[in-house]
Amino acid sequence: MMTEISLNILDVAENSTRAGAKLITILVDINRTEDRLTVRISDDGCGMTAEQIEHVTDPFFTTRTTRKVGLGVPFFKYAAEITGGSFEIKSEVGKGTTVTAVFVPSSIDCMPLGDISSTIPTLVVCHPDTDFCYIYRFGEKSFTMDTREFREVLGGVPLDTPEVSGYIMDFLKENKEETDSGTVY
Repeated sequence: MMTEISLNILDVAENSTRAGAKLITILVDINRTEDRLTVRISDDGCGMTAEQIEHVTDPFFTTRTTRKVGLGVPFFKYAAEITGGSFEIKSEVGKGTTVTAVFVPSSIDCMPLGDISSTIPTLVVCHPDTDFCYIYRFGEKSFTMDTREFREVLGGVPLDTPEVSGYIMDFLKENKEETDSGTVY
């Protein structure tokens, strides 16, 4: 089992890139009043059939040919549900997939969010041709990082250039700190 929610996000987003997604939207929404931490990962990849959706949370089902098990999605589901939260996958062939995991942060079984400000730049650097829109909400405050906006400003400078990837990481860390005042989740 993964030890941080951000690692589950990384795993699901990697699935999205393998599904041919050109845009992956990642929402992390922390609502302390309702004791909810919601993670939603949406993509415009190839989508899944009804049969695939039915089996995707089975650890012995995978579409990959390099191994016979797929533990990422089942672990993500379990991690959310063990806290008293929920897990849902919606998908349409040719349109994309949305994975939503809701955690109850006050549960003793809730794992920490982890270093999300490093996870997102890792995705950007490892998949420089994929666009990522990351939205972080903490109560009434929020910020968005959208690689499409960075591409527009940077012209042809690749996002995996060390200076750019360093800037993206700093941007995420500073905005997260400003949004949640350093609250650890």
